[in-house]
Amino acid sequence: MSNTERLVKDITRERRFHFRLFIEGIVVGVGAGGVIALFRYLLGLSDKWRPDVYKMVADSFRQGDYGIPVLYLAVFLIIAWLLMKIVHNEPMCTGSGIPQIKGILMGRMNMRWLSVLVSKLIGGVLAIGSGMSLGREGPSVQLGACVGQGVSRSVIRTRYEERILMTAGSGAGLAAAFNAPLAGVIFGFEEMSKSFSPVVLMASVTAAVTATTVSQVIFGAGPVFHIGDLEIFPLNMFGILIVLGIYIGLLGRIFNPSLLFSMNAYDRLGLSGIKRPLLPLLLAAGLGFVLPEILGGGNLLVDALSTNYYPLYFIILLFVGKFIFTMLCFGSGVPGGIFLPMLVLGAAGGAVFSSVLVSCDLLPYKYAGDLIVFGMAAYFAAVVKAPITGSVLIMEMTGSFNHLLALICVSMTAYLVADLTGGKPVYEELLSRALSVKDQRAAIASGRRVSLELVVSSGSVADKALIKEIKWPEQTVVVDIKRGLQRINPMEDARLYAGDFVYVLTNDTDISRLKDMLEKESTPRR
Repeated sequence: MSNTERLVKDITRERRFHFRLFIEGIVVGVGAGGVIALFRYLLGLSDKWRPDVYKMVADSFRQGDYGIPVLYLAVFLIIAWLLMKIVHNEPMCTGSGIPQIKGILMGRMNMRWLSVLVSKLIGGVLAIGSGMSLGREGPSVQLGACVGQGVSRSVIRTRYEERILMTAGSGAGLAAAFNAPLAGVIFGFEEMSKSFSPVVLMASVTAAVTATTVSQVIFGAGPVFHIGDLEIFPLNMFGILIVLGIYIGLLGRIFNPSLLFSMNAYDRLGLSGIKRPLLPLLLAAGLGFVLPEILGGGNLLVDALSTNYYPLYFIILLFVGKFIFTMLCFGSGVPGGIFLPMLVLGAAGGAVFSSVLVSCDLLPYKYAGDLIVFGMAAYFAAVVKAPITGSVLIMEMTGSFNHLLALICVSMTAYLVADLTGGKPVYEELLSRALSVKDQRAAIASGRRVSLELVVSSGSVADKALIKEIKWPEQTVVVDIKRGLQRINPMEDARLYAGDFVYVLTNDTDISRLKDMLEKESTPRR
């Protein structure tokens, strides 16, 4: 076979592979969109019914009828017992779910996709629906990844293709949760995959757009947050954004240590079994009567901060209350994310900042809503350290398409503040903690052989290095190198360059090490 014939055959095979990923991306998008739509619908019902339940209990108590209040507390006890059973039977459904998916993509964890999907769906509805300060986005990402793995396992795909479909499903879950397809795609690359790949792009875009379409057919095409029309923030006031970014960056810097402290505190206090979820649940049962604004994910609170006037002391109370309650809820380990509470804290922080500036005549009142939106993006960038995802996500969630420049400006400032003060990405820290817990029942991967696509990054160990010069993990074989449309024979004397796609056969336990070698910048060469 001539070189030309071989090239034509390779291109034909690659086009078929891309088309297959396109079709499978649609299937993953439909599945993820349907599951997330059900999740959103059930949580929407809980947001609608919760105020009525609190009113009914309060009225009964005032009238001397204690039967309903006793039943009310009994329901919370039952929910705590159910959450304890769910977490015990399926440990991979605990918490946000994003660190677990990152661990699976790195080859460090495994999961049973159907068990996790059912447990996460039921557990998330019980935890968030009962009023705990947790978000739907982390569970949505994990649910989408479960759908991606389920599709891959159903049609018997390779581990390499499974990782692609799981990444696509993760982005589709986020896209469906927030009607944000572009943010879903960027999240897949910036947070989950950590590198760009044309095949991942093919599946991710298809899955995210399809999942968003399913979501919008059911819930409508409007943005998740209803904050009204915002004034375009003038360029001559961008100095305020720098100050806002510094302020929110410092606020966000305390989020991660507080989260880890809360999780460790539950362990140190010896809270286990039903006691673990019962503490935040009973707190939610009481807060519904005194400070209901901080219950649940908090999207309604963002709308209220943007459209209603609140005195400064009350906004500070909302921020502090939401922060402490979120730490207590997430630390318990029940299914639920921190994405939405994180955005609410950013909005409250922005509201405090704008309130101070307006009262000092340093900011026209018409721009107060802008700072609330910018605060969300900045807080996300400081905590997650994914400023592009945060900027695009907030733009899509609020419909503020004229504010992209301002969003990026404040997000990058907050990101730099967190970075310069030693802040680490929250999901990386949660993943590290999960992997270090000795009794983690999500088993370390079994050492199965997998094929893997990696991109050589500029400045990495592999950049401009010969294959024989690189210290590959044991039992790792380079099977192909792609440079543009050109296929490079992976001989020992072949030299790699930034932008090359390297295809290897390795153990799944070595995925993380290989990604560090090829996709992370190393110490500069002298």
